[in-house]
Amino acid sequence: MLTFIQLNRNIRSLRRYRQIVRVLFKFGFDHALELMGLSQFVARGRKLFRRPESELALLSPAERMRLALEELGPTFVKLGQILSTRPDVIPRSFILEFSKLQDQVPSFPFEAVEDQIRKHLGREPSECYAFIDPEPLAAASIAQVHRARLVSGEEVVIKVRRPGVVGLVETDIDAMMGLALLAERHLPGSDLYDPVGLVKEFARTIRREMDFSREAHTIEKFAENFAGDPTLHFPTVYWDQTAGGVLTMEHVNGIKVSDTGALDAAGLDRKLIARRGADAFLKMVLTHGFFHGDPHPGNVLILPDNVICLLDYGMVGRLDAQLKGYLTDILLAIVQRDVDEVISLLLYSGDITDTLDTRALRRDLSGLIDSYYEVPLQQIEVGRMLLEFLEVITTYHIRFQPDLMLLAKALVAIEGMGRELDPAFDMVEHLRPFMKKAMWDRYSPEHLVREMGSHITSYVTLFRNLPKDLKEFLNRINRNKFKIDLEHRGLDRALRDFDKSINRLSSSLIIAALIVGSSIIMQTDKGPKIFEFPIFAFMGYTIAGFIGLWWVIAIIRSGRL
Repeated sequence: MLTFIQLNRNIRSLRRYRQIVRVLFKFGFDHALELMGLSQFVARGRKLFRRPESELALLSPAERMRLALEELGPTFVKLGQILSTRPDVIPRSFILEFSKLQDQVPSFPFEAVEDQIRKHLGREPSECYAFIDPEPLAAASIAQVHRARLVSGEEVVIKVRRPGVVGLVETDIDAMMGLALLAERHLPGSDLYDPVGLVKEFARTIRREMDFSREAHTIEKFAENFAGDPTLHFPTVYWDQTAGGVLTMEHVNGIKVSDTGALDAAGLDRKLIARRGADAFLKMVLTHGFFHGDPHPGNVLILPDNVICLLDYGMVGRLDAQLKGYLTDILLAIVQRDVDEVISLLLYSGDITDTLDTRALRRDLSGLIDSYYEVPLQQIEVGRMLLEFLEVITTYHIRFQPDLMLLAKALVAIEGMGRELDPAFDMVEHLRPFMKKAMWDRYSPEHLVREMGSHITSYVTLFRNLPKDLKEFLNRINRNKFKIDLEHRGLDRALRDFDKSINRLSSSLIIAALIVGSSIIMQTDKGPKIFEFPIFAFMGYTIAGFIGLWWVIAIIRSGRL
């Protein structure tokens, strides 16, 4: 059974793979497909499709790619949305286009909702819920949300995973990985963007988003981090009605943070809400290292007494202690307009290429920092400044963790909401005490002792393992087992082109031999005849003609005369 399931999945992946190639060809990416060694698909596509060249010519490559992702469906729309947070991977024009991607999918029937509840909770819906509203509150590519009431009387919302979405996503991931491997092998400069690593990162992200029990744990993790804080409210998770494909949580009645008129009518303090939101987000980032990755206005509700409630915990970011320290240093250096410190931090902590032009990088960073020189600190938008900083350094192929990119976009959203609530909102003022605390914690005696102890432990482990590792190294050399693996990127394509040239040359020699041999037989005028010509000579000319015509057609199709 396992073999049959695997075979069926491979067949579905191959079918989807071909669909993806056809869509990419349809939107004018045939040159990239040819570079990836998919010339046979391109040739077939040119016979099957007639592209509206005049319409495509009016669109930029970024617009055409956005349209291709939309046609390929929900998984690829999600991929584009995630890539829109990665200015270190794709150009700005693609970032802007991919930001327009939205989950535009119809809701699935209520009967399917009930089937999913039975499947994941192992009970009849009536055993779990006294009432479920058949009309969804929202529908997206992975799930849809319904109002409901528990048997015990609590008002809740149910997030139900779309039927079949896991199989669809896994099939698409397999197809993406196949294309990523081809791109890494054949496309020049692909090592700078790590397509295989991007697909792996996307697969990890979307699998987490499809696991609603993980999202439930995330909600409780935030609630634990802010336990005792009366300014924030997190929805209660009902675990008896929650599983991998169903999430049941408290229904929260509140006012959207973007509805400033309703906030004023309810007598709420917009300035206080802005301050509380900024402090809460900075505490998530710089204290806990665990932050909400999508804090747009639709995910923020305001409750009585100016209490803030965040919704939708499918996307979160994480910063380890090292990245938190690095972020603090970078922000401090930028705010203090210290270009040399910024360069030093980049050289120390970034993923630097061998061809980095330090002088040009210094010039561009100086230009960025100078643009903020006359701007008062209270008017600096920290998120926007961090995004601009990341855009500058990514032009030099300096790579950073995706969570840092996610943080920059989240900061932009938080500052935008803060300035909408309070025109005098000052993120730098909120950031300053957190940065001071971070610097104090770093140089406190307790931290220094702990860091010294960690270093001593690492060195002790190194020296303990050194004799064994050295012995193993020498034994491998003595047994001729010591190997050095070298990889020459781009050599496969050159070898493939060389093989094609050899094959064409061999075919040319065969054609020439057939023509010469047939001509000699024609001169002897011996053996059986057809149409008064020696039959062997006639066959030789015919075979040579077919081979020659086949090669001419193949050369014309490849576009390389």
